[in-house]
Amino acid sequence: MRVLWPAFLAAMLAEGCFFALFDPREALHVGELALTPMAVYTLGFFFFWTFCALASMLTYYLVVVPDDPHPPF
Repeated sequence: MRVLWPAFLAAMLAEGCFFALFDPREALHVGELALTPMAVYTLGFFFFWTFCALASMLTYYLVVVPDDPHPPF
């Protein structure tokens, strides 16, 4: 939870900022896939959550590892 909760909050902020600038109806057709606006919002959120989770995990690793003789990863 130390990694996923901050990543979730950051993903909400990132998605809000991103979709305030870009309309998901413009990205409905990706190749032969026809996506609804809700699907674009969902995929965007999970992309941002994954990216923010990786950043949070790296931050957690850098904070914990120097003090721990047995790193968690």
